[in-house]
Amino acid sequence: MLLHGLKFQAETWRKLGTLAHLAGAGIRVVAVDLPGFGRSPAGSATPFQVVNSVIRQFALSRPVIVGPSMGGRVALEFALAYPELIGGLVLVGAVGVVENRSRLGEIKVPVLAVWGGNDAVAPPAHGRLLTAEIADCRLLEIPGAPHPCYLDHALPFNREVAAFVASLP
Repeated sequence: MLLHGLKFQAETWRKLGTLAHLAGAGIRVVAVDLPGFGRSPAGSATPFQVVNSVIRQFALSRPVIVGPSMGGRVALEFALAYPELIGGLVLVGAVGVVENRSRLGEIKVPVLAVWGGNDAVAPPAHGRLLTAEIADCRLLEIPGAPHPCYLDHALPFNREVAAFVASLP
């Protein structure tokens, strides 16, 4: 399940080739517009309700949730609130890491943390914090990349996400 950052939407994943790459690797993939973004109207539904609803509507069994920036915070906090519903996380320059520091050790699913080496919004130290606090977390730091590191490095990002998902039971 692909979430998005504050200035993006589900369509971003199609433009980057992520949807096609993951589907081509045999991975069932769903890109979600959070409330008020893309084709999703603003309303009373919370991001958690939307993620939970997508899991139910598409009958997803413990999906891997990919979340960059703001979407990373949604993914991280959803994993803390509903650990039984997810099978893994890909956090990309996720915001909210420090705010959730005391609970990071509760995450028991595999995590791939992807960070731009020059991320000025969520510094690379936040990715290192994830690896220090979460037992099964691997950090991929892209040297010189900015906060939305997956935009400038879409092909290696897509490959890493596909390999991570394929490595899960």
